[in-house]
Amino acid sequence: MATKRSRREEEYLEALYLLWKKEGVIRIKGLAEMLNVKPPSIVEYLDKLAKKGLVKYVRHELITLTDEGIRAAEGIYERHKALKEFLMALLKLPDDIAEDDACSIEHDLHDITVNRIIKLMNFFKENPDVFSTLKNIVDNAYKEG
Repeated sequence: MATKRSRREEEYLEALYLLWKKEGVIRIKGLAEMLNVKPPSIVEYLDKLAKKGLVKYVRHELITLTDEGIRAAEGIYERHKALKEFLMALLKLPDDIAEDDACSIEHDLHDITVNRIIKLMNFFKENPDVFSTLKNIVDNAYKEG
């Protein structure tokens, strides 16, 4: 079973991961901008993540995700992507709304719920004819409502 993490911890791990993937390095300033918090708050929380073995951080140096931190962050990011894809594909939400909503709900859904959404989306990818039929039904429902 996955470790239950706080919303804040998940937000930090996901932001750290995205910065690392995008820029190759993680800096306090970039993380503060991404999370819209002040650098001292970042430093305080990085110390907590370091104590949990999720990051390596020495003040005034670059931040590094540990192997455990990378695994946790990848899992959080995969949840986010799956939820966004679900919201866009089945609810026909535009990208920006799906992004915001995925961010809002990704931390609160039970793992079983997210895993079933992922399985459903994988099923649709493997069975495009079924997805096409469902998409037509959904399209018609939105036209009527």
